[in-house]
Amino acid sequence: MTADAPRRVRARRAVVKLGSQVLTRADGGGLDRAVFEGLARDVAELRSRGVEVVVVSSGAVAAGLARLGRTERPAAIPEVQALAAVGQINLVWLYKQVFGDQGLVVGQILLTRDDLENRRRYQNARDAVTALLRLGVVPVINENDSVVVDEIKFGDNDHLSAMVTNLVEADLLVLLTDTEGLYDRDPKTDPGARLLERVDEVDDAVASCVGDSVSRLGRGGMGSKVQAAKHATVGGAAAVIASGKQPRVLARVVDGEPVGTYFPPRADRLRRRKHWIAYTAQPQGRVFLDAGAVRAIVSGGKSLLPKGILQVEGAFERGEAVSLVGPDSVEIGRGLVRYNAAELRQVAGLASWEIVARLGYKFGDEAVHRDDLVVLSS
Repeated sequence: MTADAPRRVRARRAVVKLGSQVLTRADGGGLDRAVFEGLARDVAELRSRGVEVVVVSSGAVAAGLARLGRTERPAAIPEVQALAAVGQINLVWLYKQVFGDQGLVVGQILLTRDDLENRRRYQNARDAVTALLRLGVVPVINENDSVVVDEIKFGDNDHLSAMVTNLVEADLLVLLTDTEGLYDRDPKTDPGARLLERVDEVDDAVASCVGDSVSRLGRGGMGSKVQAAKHATVGGAAAVIASGKQPRVLARVVDGEPVGTYFPPRADRLRRRKHWIAYTAQPQGRVFLDAGAVRAIVSGGKSLLPKGILQVEGAFERGEAVSLVGPDSVEIGRGLVRYNAAELRQVAGLASWEIVARLGYKFGDEAVHRDDLVVLSS
């Protein structure tokens, strides 16, 4: 789970995520200006060292609550959207002020899941962020809470920050929270809890620290941050979970100091496109495979052929993402299909040479080519 190897953080471009717990005052009085000022100083210091920084910020809804004199987040989505619309103005204005005091210009980008699941819009978002960086602007990214509904919500900005890390090809993701990092037990209830300084692999032992299984970590709180760190490291970035209340926390992380919990980049990292397939594209259906196809994909590094398909669920088009499921109903991978759902149902179980005879045409011998397929670790 952990190791004593030193930290090696070589950051050319960093993504910094701040949650509402960090950005707001403990007394419920809205945004904490002192935290924003500290962040601006940190970013200015990193910029002076040649490190580009992208900020992923929560806080719009919390700011809206304070602006309207309310104390509890409503359950109704339209009310949350309204609060975000009110609070986003205060949030960005504060960023503009404190970063301006450091001689920095900020630019706002609001995203929804749909923006990053669609490959063309994903590329457009990447172009916009990289253009801001090229102009010397600090991008401030948030989920577009004023328009999202359940179907397109990221669920939390931890997940969004991992997606953005891949989007901009960052070397480092820093998740700033209201605790010192990941502990082996809950420090709020157990005074003997120990901070984990380094996590080399997010396995069941790490999952037990946040009281959940690895497959269900993305549901908010520390579990969500661990899952985001895992996704970032798979894409080749280092990740750190640390307290956003510490002075010069970003500079100390980049200096390799033992701040928070460090997740080193995976040596077997996914290429950026495959990372998008695995963690950004939303599966539009499920394709059930026989045991032989599972072995060929997982152990043999092969493409998925129609012959190995047992069943097709969902309605999807050619080029969309699907979940690949073994005969035990466990997801073993994800990929972009070469045939739509109706076509796959017709050719399921057939040899590749039989595709033309059944359909009258073919887009290739494979249902999912290896180049478009990612095996998911257990």
